[in-house]
Amino acid sequence: MDHFPLNWGRPRNDAIDSYATFPIQQRPTHVPKDVFAAGIQHTQQPIVTGTSVLAIKFKDGVMMAADNLASYGSLARFRDIQRLVPVGEHTVLGAGGDMSDFQYIQGILDDLMIDEFAAGDGNTLGPAEVHNYLSELMYARRSKMNPLWNSLLVGGFKDGKRFLAYVDLLGTTYSASTLATGYGAHIAQPLLRSAVEGKEDTLTEDEARKIIEQSMTVLFYRDARSLDKYQIATVTAKGVHISDSRKLETSWSFAEGIRGYGAQTQ
Repeated sequence: MDHFPLNWGRPRNDAIDSYATFPIQQRPTHVPKDVFAAGIQHTQQPIVTGTSVLAIKFKDGVMMAADNLASYGSLARFRDIQRLVPVGEHTVLGAGGDMSDFQYIQGILDDLMIDEFAAGDGNTLGPAEVHNYLSELMYARRSKMNPLWNSLLVGGFKDGKRFLAYVDLLGTTYSASTLATGYGAHIAQPLLRSAVEGKEDTLTEDEARKIIEQSMTVLFYRDARSLDKYQIATVTAKGVHISDSRKLETSWSFAEGIRGYGAQTQ
C-alpha cells in the first residue's frame, strides 16, 4: 500500500483537501504566474513594538527615559528590551515603535561610528549630526514607500551645548526642551512642559530625575502597553550614562474609588 497521501490523487475540487494534506498537490502547469507573486513585500504595520520615550533638558545636559517592554500586539512579550542606546561619546538614542526596525537603525549607526573612528581625523559625531543623519534616513525610506516604523528621540551634549530633537517614520523633525513619543506625547508631555519649560537653565539633575520618574509612573497607570521596569539615560559633559533597570513604586489603592473597578456593582 502507498502510504504517501500526496500520491493517492487529488480531489475533484481543488479548494477542498479531502485527504487533510497540506499543501494540496498541484499538477505541473504552463500557465504564466502572477507577475506580482514574488514581488517585494514591505512592512504594513509594526509587530513587536515599544511605547513611550520621554526626554527633557536640565541645566547640565539631557535626560531620557523609556521602559523595557516590547509588546507583541497587546501581549507584554519581551520585558527586558533596552530602548535607550548610546551613539558615540556624546549622544543617546531612544526609540518607540517597531523593535526590528530599531535594531536595523542601530546597525546602521554602529557602522557609521566605525567609519568615523577609522577616519582618524580627530572628529567625532555629535547629537546634531546623528539627528540630521537619521532625519535623512527616515525621509529616504518613507519616500521609497518602505518606512522604518519608529519614533526616535536624539539627545546629547557636546561643546557645552545641549541638544534634544525628534524624528519619526515620515522624516518629520522638531526640537524642544521636553519631548515624548507614543502615548507619552498625549499623557506625559503636558506634565513635562509644566515642570520644565522656562526652568531648563536652573533645573538640577536630581529634580529632572524626579520629574521623569513621576511622568513614568503616570504612564504606567494609564498606558496599557507600558511596564513598571524602566531605564534613565543622562548625557552631560562627562558623557553618556544609562542606568540599570529600575522598578517604579506604584500603588493601586486609589482605584477602589473608581466606578466600574473591581467587584463594584453600583
